[in-house]
Amino acid sequence: MLRRSLAITLFVALSLLLFSLGAFAFHDFSDVDSAAFYHDDVHWLKETGITLGCGGTLFCPNDPVTRGQMAAFLHRASRVHELPGFALTTLDSTGNVGWYTSVAVGVDGRPLISYFDAPNFDLKVAHCNDLACGAATLTTLDSAGLVGLHTSITIGADGLGLISYYDATNGDLKVAHCGNTGCTSATLTTLDGTSLGLDVGWYTSITIGADGLGLISYFDNTNFDLKVAHCSNAACTAATGATLDSAGNVGQYTSITIGADDCSDASCTAATLTALDGPGVGQYTSIAVGADGLGLISYYDFANADLKVSHCNNALCSAATVATLDSTGDVGYFAALTIGADGLGLISYSDNTNSDLKVAHCIDIVCSAATLTTVDSAGNVGWYTSIAIGADGRALVSYRDNFSGYLKVAHCSNAFCVPYHRAR
Repeated sequence: MLRRSLAITLFVALSLLLFSLGAFAFHDFSDVDSAAFYHDDVHWLKETGITLGCGGTLFCPNDPVTRGQMAAFLHRASRVHELPGFALTTLDSTGNVGWYTSVAVGVDGRPLISYFDAPNFDLKVAHCNDLACGAATLTTLDSAGLVGLHTSITIGADGLGLISYYDATNGDLKVAHCGNTGCTSATLTTLDGTSLGLDVGWYTSITIGADGLGLISYFDNTNFDLKVAHCSNAACTAATGATLDSAGNVGQYTSITIGADDCSDASCTAATLTALDGPGVGQYTSIAVGADGLGLISYYDFANADLKVSHCNNALCSAATVATLDSTGDVGYFAALTIGADGLGLISYSDNTNSDLKVAHCIDIVCSAATLTTVDSAGNVGWYTSIAIGADGRALVSYRDNFSGYLKVAHCSNAFCVPYHRAR
């Protein structure tokens, strides 16, 4: 009998006659050594659904393969080449829309996307009709002046969407608390700005803190400071504000998440500040906490026109390991980061040289390198990307098609977000 490890390697070699494979290096099975000659083959087959192992996190590479199992492998493989890497959908084509997109997955398992409608100066949301977001219900939440810039969305502890955004007419930081799962209505609140004569609320980012309340990071354009607002209740009808950094012109392109460490100051009234990389870097930052409990930050290196990541060396992120993921042309604009179902970082971003939407899938937890894929290249696409992992374990990317002025989404068909091709 063939051992499972040898059978899988022979099987993948046979598959090359049907379609080409990328080189992947992931660690789903605890009994498959990363140095094993069949390592990448095993994990690719798991991702495509050809085999899920022998139970739990085990693959049992030395167990025999029966004729029945081999027949199942071959039958499943015959359909792999029919799977695209991603599906592209236009959600809103009513004009110059899709600016400042932000996506989160609701308690109903369906994505919820906030964005700015430029012709009408409105804040809008798109509530997807299914997991893949093949269509969506569109709602205008705020139309009082020039509102809805720099949006960021999260799902609150009450299961409803909470959106932070900038009111450019009044120079305010505002929030919209959805009235239902589909966010067809919302309660609107001004948290900072007008009453103090400030221009605040640029580059907002929102998350839910350890206390179950919203926490928003944003830029104070009057004083050039980084600020936070800690919501006083689930609907965020009021908030306590704090200035975290005021040393120079700081706080643009903010991104916020909650770390794995036990924070005693849930309202974030003060912070430890650390420079991780520089100079000439740090635009379009996006942060998430990895499977190792440490922060992973994607960003644009303006000095070299590259996409980069910093992996924090400790919970405080007082130091980090820096890696360049893409340096082909001018890349890394509008970078957005999440942690995939495989525990590895997945980054959506714009290739400004080719006007494409791309994704980078990290090869390890620290994201020392990544597999790069062009997702959409039809026109000038990939602006204001945002990425989230759906209830199906697959990534969904919201973005603006800057050529047509549409809001679009890309739904990945696998954890790698790469296509499977027929051989030529």
